[in-house]
Amino acid sequence: QVQLVESGGGLVQAGGSLRLSCAASGSIFSLNAMGWYRQAPGNQREWVAIMDSGGMTGYADSVKGRFIISRDNAKNTVYLQMNILNPEDTAVYYCFADARSNTGRILKVWGPGTQVTVSS
Repeated sequence: QVQLVESGGGLVQAGGSLRLSCAASGSIFSLNAMGWYRQAPGNQREWVAIMDSGGMTGYADSVKGRFIISRDNAKNTVYLQMNILNPEDTAVYYCFADARSNTGRILKVWGPGTQVTVSS
């Protein structure tokens, strides 16, 4: 199986920055798209950013120009640099990956989530 673990969440003041990391491990043959979703209390999970294995990126309008996604393929890790944070960015952030395992299975894998809280 393939597992994802996020890190880097926490409490930050409005206008500040945080960097999230998400490392994939396990029986990984390849990782295709990796990215981030978030879910605020009382809201549905919403897509935040994505990067494919070739480096193409996409961002939700709400974070475009403030968040930057990157990845280190050698480390099977994706990052989310979050700048100019505001209280509306408060949510649990979930990493995801489209993976092929060593047994040939195609998997959509999710991390357990990391809390980001932005105070005003």
